[in-house]
Amino acid sequence: MTDVVIRALDTSDAELFDTLPDPLGAREGHRLTRHRPDWKRVALRDGRVVARGAWWGGPDDSEPVNLNWFDVAEGEEEAGAELLRSAPWQVGLELNLPTGWRDDPALRAAAETRFTAARTAGYDLLVERLLYRWTPDRGLPERPGRLEFRAEPDDAVFFDALRRIHSATLDAHALRAIEEGGLDRAAQEELDFFHWCPSPREWWQTAYTPQGDLAGIHIPAHNPSGPCIGFIGVLPGHRGHGYAYDLLVECTHVLVEQGAEFVAAATDQGNFPMAANFAKAGYPVVKERLNFEPAQ
Repeated sequence: MTDVVIRALDTSDAELFDTLPDPLGAREGHRLTRHRPDWKRVALRDGRVVARGAWWGGPDDSEPVNLNWFDVAEGEEEAGAELLRSAPWQVGLELNLPTGWRDDPALRAAAETRFTAARTAGYDLLVERLLYRWTPDRGLPERPGRLEFRAEPDDAVFFDALRRIHSATLDAHALRAIEEGGLDRAAQEELDFFHWCPSPREWWQTAYTPQGDLAGIHIPAHNPSGPCIGFIGVLPGHRGHGYAYDLLVECTHVLVEQGAEFVAAATDQGNFPMAANFAKAGYPVVKERLNFEPAQ
């Protein structure tokens, strides 16, 4: 077997990226994603593509935010690992998989090939997530009317709320940030992400009980691929009343009022209460996602 050759692509040979089969449907899943040709890399053996990766970031980013398209041919796990190890960007890896992939032998085999390559390269699984997509045919859920929603221009209010929300969280990314830098880091990472999104800051809202207590926050957002539920969070002292559903419904309404023709969302698979809220609000699961992180 000849040695593998790792190559970056550019506009002159970007078509090489498309020569590898796509059993997991990544191309359709990235229909709205814009990948830069110079952030694409391939592994070649005897001139044939045996692994590929497309790193992704916002239009103004100087470096990728993550790697969200990674494919490896059967039996080429080491080539896939070398593609990851040799990349100039060591960022998180997102693998989006069809729902029910574990029950389909062909899909499971394709997924396991990618998992093996990632682990061989030193990546660890952080969390498995559910991806949702609401569309108007699902019906717009009725507002419960239990909370008062207000625009809040002061980031300090959101920062404090995020610290309190993350003090008792199920979110794996937040827990990782807390482990590495405490509650301040987890809250700041959330704020930084939503300021990075191209959606208006004015969309962010706080939610109050009839007694005037801050119960939670929600952040409707647009990422570069479209409208999404950015953040839903209930303060610890107000949990147990189902307010996360109220926040989700309001967030959906705000996005629709702003012209959204679909709304994307995600939650960790272990966050059963939030998964139940998405189901109740008419959000079907459309894909599953596994998030891997490079070794520190």
